[in-house]
Amino acid sequence: MDTKLLFKQVYDYIMTRIDRGELKAHDKLPSIRLLASELQIHRLTVFRAYQMLKQDGKAYVREKSGYYVSTDDPEQELYEQTAIRPIEAPSHLKNYLSEIQRIPVVYQFSQSLIDPSLLPNLYLSEYVKKVFDIYPKLMGTYSSVQGDEELRDVLCRYMVRQLRVHLTANNLLITTGAQQAIDLLSRLFIRPMDAILVERPTYSAALDIFRQQGARFLDVEISPEGYDLDKVEMLMREYKPRFFYMNPTFHNPTGYTVPSAQRKHLVELAERYRCLLIEDDVFHDMYFEVPPPKPVFAYDTEGWVVYIRSFSKYVAPGLRICAVIGQPSVIEPLITAKSLADNGSPLVNQKIFLHYFQSERMQQHLEKLRIALQIRRDIMEEELASTGWTWVTPNGGLNLWIKLPDGLTVGTIRSESIRQSISFVPGTLFDPLREMQGWIRLSYSFVNEACLRDGTRRLADIAKRFK
Repeated sequence: MDTKLLFKQVYDYIMTRIDRGELKAHDKLPSIRLLASELQIHRLTVFRAYQMLKQDGKAYVREKSGYYVSTDDPEQELYEQTAIRPIEAPSHLKNYLSEIQRIPVVYQFSQSLIDPSLLPNLYLSEYVKKVFDIYPKLMGTYSSVQGDEELRDVLCRYMVRQLRVHLTANNLLITTGAQQAIDLLSRLFIRPMDAILVERPTYSAALDIFRQQGARFLDVEISPEGYDLDKVEMLMREYKPRFFYMNPTFHNPTGYTVPSAQRKHLVELAERYRCLLIEDDVFHDMYFEVPPPKPVFAYDTEGWVVYIRSFSKYVAPGLRICAVIGQPSVIEPLITAKSLADNGSPLVNQKIFLHYFQSERMQQHLEKLRIALQIRRDIMEEELASTGWTWVTPNGGLNLWIKLPDGLTVGTIRSESIRQSISFVPGTLFDPLREMQGWIRLSYSFVNEACLRDGTRRLADIAKRFK
């Protein structure tokens, strides 16, 4: 583990507590010895973090007493103590990807979503009527917290057929999208400064969720060949991480797919070192020519994999249907966490999805969608061919992971791109170390073909200008 990264994470941990209001101006910070013992790290690491806080003006030292939280403005502090002011929300919550996606642009390459015109909107409207005919009192009741039993039964049978695993409907929890599943799992398993394994790069919203819970990242590089399993084993053995969050199939943002042999070995490592694997599999059905390998979950016989399988992204993202599959030891506390979050996903959404999912139209839609997405991938690659940028062609998913030439940074092209109404996601957002300055993610799935070609040509022109 990089000790430089570790002391910065301790720094971030203290700053998060300050932002939340848990530590106020002139509050004493935990002693170096106490915090090191609590977080199970070396005292020198805490000392370096405290020194950094002091250098940045976030903390000060009282002789023979310890470190205390600074105040930036004594007059402001006096005002805060005496004035009657409205309650302000804490500022520690961050979702950097969402902030980028909210920028209004014509050429939207930051949204890893499917163009609504490619979705079965007309067919879905028929199923809405059908569902209300079958369940006339649908709007008058809640779903169970675990999810509609009829839907869980259907998805269970689907998984058993597809993966050849033993499951019952009680092994499934329906969540409001995959992101809620990640959030609930993080609340369940992460305590402040707990070590977790994450890919480098990985899904940026997951990183923001884990940071919010105070996680300490142990990064594992992902490449077109998969992971360095020797490093994975070393990290599991030495740091005993709470879990390994992974996205091994048409990985977001890279598009890479981890080979089958590694998937099986990962389960063996998880069992040996008692490290939970959280497998996020939202693009499984979005392959172009050859189906992907079986999920890591398919190799698990001892309950060391929690499987997140999202279905709604390629049907109707607004339905927000995701299944979390695992052993009762995980599902039961997740049900409690879900009950506290929203008391169950909307029953209407679940019933609409249920009846469409079982139809022949669903399979026909998927086949056409794969062709349409492959065409869009090819358009983007064709228009970028002259830029000198490099990438690995993905065999599925919705994104290209682009390496910019040496000397060219995201900041150099981003302002001009926004000026021309083009958005993309900087690689630093996907990096747990926040260092990947020469990478960007482009999503080819959200805009129509004409818009995609025009916007990518504009981006290629910008690239040539800054060669």
